[in-house]
Amino acid sequence: MTVPIFNPAELAEVRAYAWPHYLWVPLGMATDVLYAALLLRFGVRPLHRVSERLAGRLGQALGPVFQRPVLRALPKVLQRLWGDETWGTALLFAALTFALVRGVFLPVGVYFGFVLEHRHGLSNSGFGLYLVHMLKNVGLAAVATGFLTLGLFGLMRRLRRWWLILGVICGAALLVSSAIDPYRNQLFYEQTELPAGALRTQLLSVLARAKVDVKAIVVERTSVDTKRLDAYFAGQGATRTIVLTDSLIRNFSPDEVVAAVAHEAGHVHQRRWPAWAASALALLGFLFGLDRLFRFAAARRWFGVSGPVDIRLAPLMGVSLMVLTWVTLPVSAWASRERERDADRFALEVTHNPDAFTRMLVKAARVNKMDPSPPAWVTWAMSHPSIQERLDQVTARK
Repeated sequence: MTVPIFNPAELAEVRAYAWPHYLWVPLGMATDVLYAALLLRFGVRPLHRVSERLAGRLGQALGPVFQRPVLRALPKVLQRLWGDETWGTALLFAALTFALVRGVFLPVGVYFGFVLEHRHGLSNSGFGLYLVHMLKNVGLAAVATGFLTLGLFGLMRRLRRWWLILGVICGAALLVSSAIDPYRNQLFYEQTELPAGALRTQLLSVLARAKVDVKAIVVERTSVDTKRLDAYFAGQGATRTIVLTDSLIRNFSPDEVVAAVAHEAGHVHQRRWPAWAASALALLGFLFGLDRLFRFAAARRWFGVSGPVDIRLAPLMGVSLMVLTWVTLPVSAWASRERERDADRFALEVTHNPDAFTRMLVKAARVNKMDPSPPAWVTWAMSHPSIQERLDQVTARK
């Protein structure tokens, strides 16, 4: 029996919201290809020339500033990380390339992140708050780009087998990086501990049945920004935290919140080492392939490079990562959907309350405006099964 979620008028509204996202799947891929081709063909050489000139002028202008005691050591540290005094050109080239990419795709981000959300009543924020969050994201990405430029290319300039060293380091880092997850969203949203009461007691009870230990259960105040609701686990081991958005608390009954948390608890029990091992090997393979590609490009003097560690090859790394993501997307999305199905089964076994689980899915679909049955040509890229499929599976288990 099919569970009704929307009446015809509501379903038309939901699909009016969803279709721009669907259309952007092929259109976005085509846009990425076109942009990458134009950047590599026409953008790398001019950007590098501009970076060299700016580095020279800024070096002269900022020379007296870097003579101050507090900043005197900074150029020496950067030069040591990079290997010579061209670190300024490298950082400026990375910054200009980053700014160009962000600038080109800024209208798309504003449309999907602000205009479309407001048009369909999903956003609570004004443009000011949206802009603040966007600038925080851009700032974090810019800092990461700077570290990547100095760290990755600095290592490449020193070690012939840099790809092996970096692959091992990054593979190990994958094991511990998720430990800081509970703290990332605090840069954007206020979090408070879920107060003692009936809901907290029920959540602790289902977690005990699920044999999942947590450090904290927090409520994230996302309603200042969006009407969307969510629940997720963040962190590992001693930092594992349950995060519930305040919109979820407001829209769900206690047994529906329990159902959502039980689903997330199911993910905790899933084996993570195969995914970690596959990710680590894929990263190592990517870095090795990147090393071969850089050497191939240097031998043919692409972009006027002087060698396989020239900063002008950085955009080629970004394009290679984009291609790898596309190639692996069908497999990674399929694996993600399987994990979601498994977590649904786990939640039903732990709670023994299919009615609450059904109501939870229906409310989530209604509040978040989720198309219950997306077209088949976009489902291959989805990280979750469709809501209708999940509801049908619950019905089949009753």
